[in-house]
Amino acid sequence: MSQTDEAATAGSAFTSQLAAYRDLVLPVLKAALPEREPRRHLYDLIGDHLSRAGKGLRPALCIATCRAFGGRAEDALRSAAALELLHNAFLVHDDIEDGSESRRDRPTMHLTHGLAIAVNTGDAMNALSLRLLKDNLSVLGGAKTFRVLQEFDHMLIETLEGQAMELGWVRDNDCRVSDRDYLLMTLKKTCWYSFIHPCRIGALIAGGADVDLDAFNRFGFFMGAAFQIQDDVLNLVGDVRKYGKEIGGDLWEGKRTLILAHLFSRAAAPELARVRALLGKPRRQRQQREIDWLVSRLRDHGSIEYARDASGRLIQGAALEFERAYAGAPESDDKAFVRRCVEYVVQREL
Repeated sequence: MSQTDEAATAGSAFTSQLAAYRDLVLPVLKAALPEREPRRHLYDLIGDHLSRAGKGLRPALCIATCRAFGGRAEDALRSAAALELLHNAFLVHDDIEDGSESRRDRPTMHLTHGLAIAVNTGDAMNALSLRLLKDNLSVLGGAKTFRVLQEFDHMLIETLEGQAMELGWVRDNDCRVSDRDYLLMTLKKTCWYSFIHPCRIGALIAGGADVDLDAFNRFGFFMGAAFQIQDDVLNLVGDVRKYGKEIGGDLWEGKRTLILAHLFSRAAAPELARVRALLGKPRRQRQQREIDWLVSRLRDHGSIEYARDASGRLIQGAALEFERAYAGAPESDDKAFVRRCVEYVVQREL
């Protein structure tokens, strides 16, 4: 078997295992939706959003980590489902805040159903996630349920702070954003809720006395930062059929990425002034030819390749930190799944 065939086989096995974790969570998500009115303008919208082809990476990491350290999947299901609900709430609100037009190959909720209904639907998903965490009491007991809530509390604040940083840069048309600034924002907005806390919560639920929750912090940061940078790259050069979002959307929205930060540091003063003027325009006033010019500047300065290289270096760090964070877990299919997540982050072609 060739290396290409082996990679394809491994990728298929990973995708199947990821789907299996999602299948464990879906019934919990469906059961969390009240069977009462208002359905048309609330609960049906949540059900539709959850039914779309999201990969469910966050709940998968939670369940896999729990089982890797000897815990039961059923003990982690409510927390895993809460992570997925929060993720989808963030997506709805992010699309509004960013002015995004598509999500998972379909128009965003606020474009289809209106801004007010989309905001309220995202709020409802946040509230339902807290209800799922409350339901942990019957399975985890009071002390462990409170500790899980503490993890969620930290995760929410960090995520909202990271979002505020990103929105502020766009609002102020800040073209001084550095690599360090970007990585701090990514730690807050992406890493804590997508990688660090899912792993920490899974290990916490498993309850191994020798599990150091802080050991997951560096692992989750390296993997999360690599994931976000790869996502930024795919937003510019990805296959629209696989990516599921608007290609070039980050530039239309003026998002500050590692790619743009690199351009800010390399562009000469006249060129940077033109970049600033373009990014200072409202989205509706930008022209396709201006975005094409900006992409050409990113290519000529090597900014896209710089981001690819950075993602690769971070994922190497994640692979090393994985061995430290999961040293106390015996080899198993669940541990192997988390290990394969590291490869998936930079090999995916959404």
